[in-house]
Amino acid sequence: MNIIRFVKDWTLPLAMGTGAVAYLIFAFTPQLHEAALFFDPIFATILPMFMFMVLFVTFCKVDFHKMRPVWWHFWVGVFQLLFIFALMVIILGFHLSGNSLVLMEAILMCVIAPCATAAAVVTQKLGGSLEQMTTYTFLSNFITVLLVPLCFPMIEKGADISFTTAFFKILHEVFIVLIVPMLLAYFVKHFMHRLHRWIISVRDLSYYLWACSLLIVTGTTVKNIVNAQASPWLLLFIALLGGLMCVVQFAVGRYIGHHFGRTQEAGQALGQKNTAFAIWLSSVYLNPLSSVGPGCYILWQNIVNSIEIWQAKASNVKG
Repeated sequence: MNIIRFVKDWTLPLAMGTGAVAYLIFAFTPQLHEAALFFDPIFATILPMFMFMVLFVTFCKVDFHKMRPVWWHFWVGVFQLLFIFALMVIILGFHLSGNSLVLMEAILMCVIAPCATAAAVVTQKLGGSLEQMTTYTFLSNFITVLLVPLCFPMIEKGADISFTTAFFKILHEVFIVLIVPMLLAYFVKHFMHRLHRWIISVRDLSYYLWACSLLIVTGTTVKNIVNAQASPWLLLFIALLGGLMCVVQFAVGRYIGHHFGRTQEAGQALGQKNTAFAIWLSSVYLNPLSSVGPGCYILWQNIVNSIEIWQAKASNVKG
């Protein structure tokens, strides 16, 4: 029983550690090379399925009638916009290039990335409002959809990207990841009552599905770091900056939420990012090395999530 409780309390770090160790074993064991090549496309295929299922199960628990913007949504969005503007001023004003530009691009990706769809899962574990988090997830994704086509062409002028092409390509990604599972959950909730009751009866189903997807994403992150064509010091600096940005955004979000009685929700909204989406964006439109930033960010944010969940459970036990 102690082992089971330990696994439940530390699901996220265990998932990250398993993903990292599994990749390193397959990568540095010659006998497993063929197996690694076999499993790589399989994991790349099932990861979106896990993310889809996480959202679907989460949305099945949402009261759609309660999804409406509130004031902390506005102020969290304003901070994100101001931070992005400041980073763009630094990049363009100082005409950054080389490693300096890569560092700033890595920071930018940690800020411009939308709120993670799994943030609603963590918020629910912490006892926060699932509906308010889901609403902000939509708002945050549309902020990203609007800003990326505006900012990226100014940073990487050689990139073959236009506003219309980038806008609709990113909008398509958001639609598949976010809108489709919401529509499916709405249909199941209102027209397939038996299936809906079974889904919501399985405790923490979305949380453990998310842990499975986190295992795969962590392995991919370690793979990107190991194969990055850069000095270890640059990679370390990017990783530390990702950690700093994680702490800053969680702290600012919680500060904003404190004034509206929504500390947990606002902290997750600003601090927990859709890093898989950010890695894709940076790999396609910016220097691919900048993807190490959001790649490391996922490790930092889930360390924060694990601590928050552990503290919440400890408080419940004391209560």
